Amino acid sequence: MRPLRAADAAATRLYGWRHNPLHQTGTVAAALLGLLIVTGLYLLVFYRVGAPWQSVQRLQADPWLGRWIRSLHRFASDALVVAVVLHAWRLFAQARAWGPRALAWTSGVVLLTVLFISGWTGYVMVWDNFGAQLAVSGARLFDAVPVLSEPVRRIFAGDQAVPSVFFFLNLFLHVALPLAAAAGLWIHLSRLARPALLPPRPLLYAICGALTLLAIVWPSPLAPEAALLSISSQVPADLFYAFWLPWADALPPWLAWTGALVTFGIAFAMPWFTHRPRTAEWTPSVVDERSCTGCNQCPQDCPWEAITMVPREHAHGAQSAFVARVDPAHCVSCGVCAGSCAPMGVGPADRTGRDQLARLRAFIERSDTLARRPVAICCEHAAPAHVAPLMEHGAEVRLVPCAGNLHTSVIELSLRAGAPGVMVYTCAPRDCRGREGPKWLHERVYNDREAELQARVDRARVATAVMAPGDWAGTLAAWTQFSAQLAALSESATVPLDEQLGAICEPVPLEEEAR
Repeated sequence: MRPLRAADAAATRLYGWRHNPLHQTGTVAAALLGLLIVTGLYLLVFYRVGAPWQSVQRLQADPWLGRWIRSLHRFASDALVVAVVLHAWRLFAQARAWGPRALAWTSGVVLLTVLFISGWTGYVMVWDNFGAQLAVSGARLFDAVPVLSEPVRRIFAGDQAVPSVFFFLNLFLHVALPLAAAAGLWIHLSRLARPALLPPRPLLYAICGALTLLAIVWPSPLAPEAALLSISSQVPADLFYAFWLPWADALPPWLAWTGALVTFGIAFAMPWFTHRPRTAEWTPSVVDERSCTGCNQCPQDCPWEAITMVPREHAHGAQSAFVARVDPAHCVSCGVCAGSCAPMGVGPADRTGRDQLARLRAFIERSDTLARRPVAICCEHAAPAHVAPLMEHGAEVRLVPCAGNLHTSVIELSLRAGAPGVMVYTCAPRDCRGREGPKWLHERVYNDREAELQARVDRARVATAVMAPGDWAGTLAAWTQFSAQLAALSESATVPLDEQLGAICEPVPLEEEAR
């Protein structure tokens, strides 16, 4: 986690938490896949399987469209590998690769494999000396698998031209695999409610614009045409799609296959290697059916579609006809449902609204700090390094697993206990482990979404802000502004009522009325 937090902090300092690309690697990857499909369709119009290198050369010779679109296609494919690898690293580091998230992880591993195969076919389609090297190395590995009766390497012997059917097969795979990957995203995202498919527009435009500018200013070169009977003095390399080439050429085919299959198997089985007991913070939510009113709010708020409404068995009296039911196989223990339940009848063990109020009441009984200092309720995953400095600046810090788990009654009880005010710090909205915690917290506090902060609570004494690694200045600025607001409220409260009424009713000068 420390390397990830350090990278997050560095990216936040550069781009701000709203447009931090590390928080949005998944949507960035989806955007790059779309860019690849669009540019690839343009290149497909001009590609000829009977003259592969010559058709690419004609594209390269066109400075208006062909050259930079080909380069954009190449750079976007490299950036896609980076985005996918960073996305996988982030999920693994944040323990989001097992349990209900296992399907997303395993489908992602398959999609990454499809991406590498598609990239391999793309390089071979160009049929320059680098593409020929990839084709020969791939044929060497393929021949080790007893599938075809004749060795594939024979077509690269150089005694005759490589048949057009070989390039047609590569073209078919190069087109079909990205389209299959786009369809595979449906499986990858199938357990998410309201998935975000694209990054924020400023970040999307910045990425596409930067890649386009790079393609125009520094277009990707075209290597010499493949010559199977000669050895080129210079062959391009690619660290993104051909990093395996030196090992594959140096090792026996069976050993290269073993290494590839073991690597894939370890990556695919990672959810089982990292599986954790469903206890403590990983306990799935449960429903107290006696408290459930059948309002249907928790199924709407659940970011993982883990809650459904089912007919209540043996309903009687004023009980609702339907009751919420949690599927533990889909629940990720984010606790967002606890914050959405007005009667506090759902949530993970020890994290329901009632549990939160019980802990707060116990704290109030043994301490009087709430009556002397404003409260900062912080998501414990947001920026742990900011907690101690906040306390030094006069905050009574309380930690919650997710801001979306916080029940608004905790805010109200804190103020009723004498706290001057309550500031709730969330993680960056695109980096929430509960996916939608900041979103639903804001709706409950300010827009009357069930379970809303009651109208009797003074909103001037409540605020929300984002706490992101690398943005201590933003965390402190929000706290300073909130503290000043509370100080102003305290000063106005000390002014005698007759003076306040006099200030309100004081007549306006005639010259100001004229304005």
